[in-house]
Amino acid sequence: MSAPPGDLGDQASSFDKLTIETPEQLPLEFPLAGVGSRFLALLVDSMIQILAGLAAFVVLLLSQVVTIGYLRSGHLWAVAVMVLIVFVLYYAYFAFFEAIWNGQTPGKRQQGLRVIKENGGPISVFDAVSRNLMRVIDQLPLLYGVGIISVLVSERSQRLGDFVAGTVVVHEKPLEGLTAAWRSAGTATAQPEAAVPRLGAENLTPEEFRVIETFLERRHSLEKYVRDRFAWEIAQRLGAKLNVREEDRRPSEEFLEALVRERRR
Repeated sequence: MSAPPGDLGDQASSFDKLTIETPEQLPLEFPLAGVGSRFLALLVDSMIQILAGLAAFVVLLLSQVVTIGYLRSGHLWAVAVMVLIVFVLYYAYFAFFEAIWNGQTPGKRQQGLRVIKENGGPISVFDAVSRNLMRVIDQLPLLYGVGIISVLVSERSQRLGDFVAGTVVVHEKPLEGLTAAWRSAGTATAQPEAAVPRLGAENLTPEEFRVIETFLERRHSLEKYVRDRFAWEIAQRLGAKLNVREEDRRPSEEFLEALVRERRR
């Protein structure tokens, strides 16, 4: 039996993207992050963790809270302090940054990656914590052997922590994606103004309408300055095409939402 359109059967032929059907039946695609890009992000994060650990160790030695003598003699409290520091730097590091940076760590941000929910939404603090606690298993037996195998064989490139939290790691390339969409839509010409009702959303091309939908679906996962910039740019381009007055294009996101509502009607 063939899979219906939009079902997972359509995605089985491609492991490099996550396709989500929006309520308007428009596919929203996210490029999935593979082993290579995730490893590079982990490498950056690991370097930061090592430097932070060394700095913490030096501070402890200088303050004489922990000394080399204590560690060599096996003082349990000194060992416990060091174990606590390692745990915080390793496990809490990922959960902390993914929670406050909406699915990104410094390494993921440097590589343009982000953790999102399987439905395309932003992750919660609980998601960030639960997926990173599973690193205890994902990193076994050495160098994330279990995690790498899971990413390679799973349909959505998920490690065990992603399965537990219901998350995926994707490439975040909003600028390139929107630019490409505008290139394909830039040759469209506007309808005569006399035929434009209200904002004139009916004169949008399918490519232009998809740009709006894609932005509105992904806006909550974007940094605020990126979100505001994209909303302004899209509103300005479409407003100019539809001959909408400058003051009627603000706020930009409300203008785009109004275009979507009008187009649906």
